[in-house]
Amino acid sequence: MRRRATTALALIAAFAVTASTGGATTAPARPRLFVLTDIGNEPDDQMSLTRLLLYSNEIEIEGIAATTSVWQRDRVSPEIAAQVIDGYAAVLPHLRENASGWPEPDRLRARLYRGTAGYGLAAIDPEHPSPAAVALLAAARSDVPGPLWIAGWGGMATLAEALMLARKTLVPAQVAAIVGHLRVYAISDQDDAGPWLRREFPGLFTIVSPSSQDGGDYARATWTGISGDRYYRNGAGADFTTVSNEWLDRNVRSKGPLGVHYPRYMFIMEGDTPSFLGLIPNGLNSTGEPGWGGWGGRYLLRAPAGESRPIWTQGGDSFMRTTSADTVNGQTSDQATIWRWRTAFQNDFAARMDWTFRPFAQANHAPVVVVNGVPGDAPLRIKAHTGSRLALDGGASTDPDRQALDFQWLEYPEAGFDGAAPSARLRIAHATSPRPAVTVAARCRPAWRDLLPCPKTNNVHLILAVTDRGVPRLTRYRRIIVEVSDD
Repeated sequence: MRRRATTALALIAAFAVTASTGGATTAPARPRLFVLTDIGNEPDDQMSLTRLLLYSNEIEIEGIAATTSVWQRDRVSPEIAAQVIDGYAAVLPHLRENASGWPEPDRLRARLYRGTAGYGLAAIDPEHPSPAAVALLAAARSDVPGPLWIAGWGGMATLAEALMLARKTLVPAQVAAIVGHLRVYAISDQDDAGPWLRREFPGLFTIVSPSSQDGGDYARATWTGISGDRYYRNGAGADFTTVSNEWLDRNVRSKGPLGVHYPRYMFIMEGDTPSFLGLIPNGLNSTGEPGWGGWGGRYLLRAPAGESRPIWTQGGDSFMRTTSADTVNGQTSDQATIWRWRTAFQNDFAARMDWTFRPFAQANHAPVVVVNGVPGDAPLRIKAHTGSRLALDGGASTDPDRQALDFQWLEYPEAGFDGAAPSARLRIAHATSPRPAVTVAARCRPAWRDLLPCPKTNNVHLILAVTDRGVPRLTRYRRIIVEVSDD
């Protein structure tokens, strides 16, 4: 047993060297992502991987592990992922004409791993860890700054296997440090490992809608807001146009060597994609702040029934009329926290598909948002009191293609809700101007019943969306957090 543990530790160390030193294109500020995918089960994982590779210049892909799930119990299919990477390799010269930072295809191929070809916890043998589990643990132990995100597109047994291996080969303090380094976004529970991980590792940062392993709970899950309107019948108020097979035929599948690897969906388009949409640096800056809301949805920190501790999930206190759901177009749902951004993230996808065969001058590129002279994606924080007029100016925003820009300032009252009280309230005039007239209307918006006191200091989120006039139209954002105190 000691020899096996020593061998496993040596493998982890070897992988860790690769993870911490592998390649000059790695930018420390990039979000780091390790994908667990039951690719081959149905088309949606392959679709999500196609999109992900188009953001591999902005998201550091630390690993792609072919895994099992309740839907694919006894095989793994890394060869399908390898074919998608081949499509990426074919279009890489064109991608590099439009942006920098793209990884070499061989770098991605070297980070493609096989998980255990068996179902769930029963298939794990810590004495003989899978290459995927060893690589995941090495990535979690690397000295690259920033957390490691785990995208659970299938079962989570590979993460369970990696942490079992950590327990076997490392001291408790090292295991705790690894767990503290991880950020999990799981697409429901697709094997029995997810609930086990949440019980065994209370410090594990987790975003998930806990579920049975038969798909019976999927229709209520936030992630179905990506495109589940018709299949799950839960998208009232959403526009289905940009997630239809017809739109995808025109804007994705017909576009060259990478587009041909994007199949038609069986049930919904890209059910796994919300797990990384929030990592795209679009200015909403919700990475690590699931309660703020962004392309990957919005969640609440709470302990749902059957869970031993708070996790980032759905639900909340309906008494306050502010939960994990957003109200958009007169409809309130968890799915709306994703589909409210659908036109923007689908146009962004289509534009990047254009990059795979068009030179820079013939493609569209996202605008750069500047508020009050401050560039970057970090949220601006403004202190105010009731009745204050906020000085806001987005007029310095620019477009790399020199197109005219359209502006939209919108209050996001659900963002950042901590369960204490409804957010502060703004009054916005000239919302389509670079320089709106924004006034703090109240430190707290009305609650369903006025039984809880309004806190002395309260926040509200304001979002500036800047959209160019290219084809397709592209949007970037800036978040302003207004802290209202009347003392």
